Amino acid sequence: MDTAAEHTERDRPSASEERSRSARSGPGAAETEEPGGAPGGGPVAGWRRPALIGVVCAAVLLGVSHFLVQPFQIPSGSMQPTLRVGDRVLVDKLAYGSDAPPRRGDVVVFDGTGSFLREPPPENPVTGLLHGAAAALGLAEPAETDFVKRVVGVGGDRVTCCDGGGRLTVNGAPVTEGYLFPGDQPSRVPFDIVVPDGSLWVMGDHRGQSRDSRDHLGEPGGGAVPVDKVIGRAKWIGWPLGRWSSVPSTDAFAGVPDPAGPGHG
Repeated sequence: MDTAAEHTERDRPSASEERSRSARSGPGAAETEEPGGAPGGGPVAGWRRPALIGVVCAAVLLGVSHFLVQPFQIPSGSMQPTLRVGDRVLVDKLAYGSDAPPRRGDVVVFDGTGSFLREPPPENPVTGLLHGAAAALGLAEPAETDFVKRVVGVGGDRVTCCDGGGRLTVNGAPVTEGYLFPGDQPSRVPFDIVVPDGSLWVMGDHRGQSRDSRDHLGEPGGGAVPVDKVIGRAKWIGWPLGRWSSVPSTDAFAGVPDPAGPGHG
């Protein structure tokens, strides 16, 4: 038996099907069935909607990043072991205000222009805009003017290193810095400074790999960072997922007294 012939015969369209196909293939049919021919249909509309949704989502994320919470990619090991290279931290931009300034022990992100850098490095405006948008979403390393460090002293504090026990002292009180990178000294460079009012003395947790306030003692501002240059407080580690947690707080400064002198209790 010729099974192939029977199969072919069974698959042939009936007369009514032939008439239906002929009607559909008449004038105007191509306009109806051609992909993308009808307004609001086809591939054009197919890519417009996802593109619009993508633009709206990016705009919302940029708005949140600008006003509320900003992702910040950790570019170096200066804050190890607290923060690692490649961590994405979420910076709370509403953490501080006139009645709630940064406190000793806080991990902050700040603009170092005028303190750590005299002026921003030159860059192509278009490239800078694109990089800024990517950095604001945590997809690129931060601008070269942005830094992340720990607040060690606030306005009026006298910060000294090191005492007879090799410890940092703030207002005469020794500080046991349990967050330091294992094996690091509080500082290999001795210093004794009084933090100007409205400013912060900041240092990295990995003192052996951190360029911080100590490295700018001889520059205008003496290494202190103006409080109004603080972008926000690093509060959460959002990426990688295995590192998801809040940024650890510290009670290392709990025994530090208020600074003495005019304007300080």
